[in-house]
Amino acid sequence: MLIDSHCHLDLLEEKDFNIEELVNSAKEKNVKYLQTICTKITEFDKIYSYAEKFYNVFASIGIHPCNVHLEPKINIEETIKICQEKSKLIGIGETGLDYFHDKSTKSQQIESFLKHIEIAQKTGLVLIIHSRDADEDMADILEQEMKKGQFKALMHCFSSSEELAKKALKLDISISISGIVTFKNAIDLQQIVKNIPKEKILVETDAPYLAPTPYRGKINKPEFTLETAKFIADLKEIDEEEFFQITTDNFCRLFTKFPFSK
Repeated sequence: MLIDSHCHLDLLEEKDFNIEELVNSAKEKNVKYLQTICTKITEFDKIYSYAEKFYNVFASIGIHPCNVHLEPKINIEETIKICQEKSKLIGIGETGLDYFHDKSTKSQQIESFLKHIEIAQKTGLVLIIHSRDADEDMADILEQEMKKGQFKALMHCFSSSEELAKKALKLDISISISGIVTFKNAIDLQQIVKNIPKEKILVETDAPYLAPTPYRGKINKPEFTLETAKFIADLKEIDEEEFFQITTDNFCRLFTKFPFSK
């Protein structure tokens, strides 16, 4: 089976998709479990409601770097309490740095990112990292904070440099690959993916964004995890079923609060 490690069911619902139909359609394509991601702390209750409604949906909590100027600052103690109370809350984020969309909030992004890291350090939950046009700062922060206290982390929707990939892997951070890898112009990313150790790679959709080939340009859905996984299996010259199992095992090993964790 496959697990979509990162999707946004709330944004799909805003686009008038029936979430029950999407979840069932994903299961039919062997995408058995989903993690729906929080990008606004003020909307966590809505995000978590999907996990409460569907047995195979799990959730995260956090503030996307592009939303730090719109949201109240994340409260470390309150968030830790929520993490302890919610059994299907398995990740912290998405958080990180995004200098592509807005450099003016750089200091706010860094402050928020550091708080999310502290929550991950104290809870043992996986830090879900968004990084865009911020490779140097990202690498420095991850290295500095890992020295202060170990934490589990996942670079989500990786499309950054080979140098950042190497830094992440050196710090024992896993890397999740989205449909971007299937794009014809993603030559650099494809080469990076070839070199990611098979025990450190996960797959995701980031739905409703970044639909893989042959659906590029359309709204992405969790079921399209299958297309990305098949492409990567071929890229890495691994049998499809074996690769599907590898990514599932990696998810279970990383997200230890997931009920099938290893």
